[in-house]
Amino acid sequence: MGEEAGSVSKAQVWAALALPPLFWAGNFIVARAARGEVPPIALASVRWGIALLCLLPFAWKYLRRDADYYRAHWLFVAGVGVFGVTAFNTLVYLGLQYTTATNGMLLNSTIPVLILLIGAVFLGRGLHLMQVLGLAVSTLGVAVIILHGQWARLIALEFSRGDLVIFVAMVCWAIYTLGLTRIPASVNRLGLLTVQTAVTLVILAPFLALEVHSGRVPSFSPAGIAAMIYVGIVPSVLATLLYMRAVALAGPARAGQFIHLLPVYGAVLSTIFLGEELHLYHAVGFGAILAGIVLAGRR
Repeated sequence: MGEEAGSVSKAQVWAALALPPLFWAGNFIVARAARGEVPPIALASVRWGIALLCLLPFAWKYLRRDADYYRAHWLFVAGVGVFGVTAFNTLVYLGLQYTTATNGMLLNSTIPVLILLIGAVFLGRGLHLMQVLGLAVSTLGVAVIILHGQWARLIALEFSRGDLVIFVAMVCWAIYTLGLTRIPASVNRLGLLTVQTAVTLVILAPFLALEVHSGRVPSFSPAGIAAMIYVGIVPSVLATLLYMRAVALAGPARAGQFIHLLPVYGAVLSTIFLGEELHLYHAVGFGAILAGIVLAGRR
């Protein structure tokens, strides 16, 4: 555990690690179910607009306190936020227009491996033999899911567009996780999320205008409103703050490993609420990803 873990109970640490995947699984279910009600850019924009309104009253004093840090490091803070808050969530919503929630959640399990790989390639973090083997096995699992277990698709270069978009989103989240470790723990995470949320809304504004101009507007039906409220509060505010806390308490690698709980939660939720079917390639792909994570964690 990280240095701060000694000052909090084990129950709080485990809650910070285990609850975000559950809340994010709900985000996939809601986004997939509401794809006909709320277009992807609108869903992302409304999500972070609601989140900003929820965060500002509580974060204002921390924003003032940490203002000197934000002024000195605004480009880095904004850049980290673009990967984790802007790109990740928007790409997930785009991908779920073309693939199932089950596939999207299974691909989330690649994040622990991506954290290791990106950390080794770009940050000089060492990889031992078991981690390399774990990377290889997990990559095989990703390929099984993206190709839907049909290797002929690889020869024909036939991929699921939605799966590929969501995989890019996973890369963005791994970069975000590593970026968080470079922001001092003294910078309040509530204020940090508020700043990154505001940056996200500015970036999404022109894309939202284009989406609306193309004729894709959200439906303010009860289902559409419920979807927007859920994604605006639960996965946006509660899950992200808990994940930031988990990274601070347990480190990025351990926090990332718990993300593989997401497809476990999601498999149950998607069969109950979306009626999606699980196939053999889902089990094989997830098994390979999980085996890779276990291997990568061995010394």
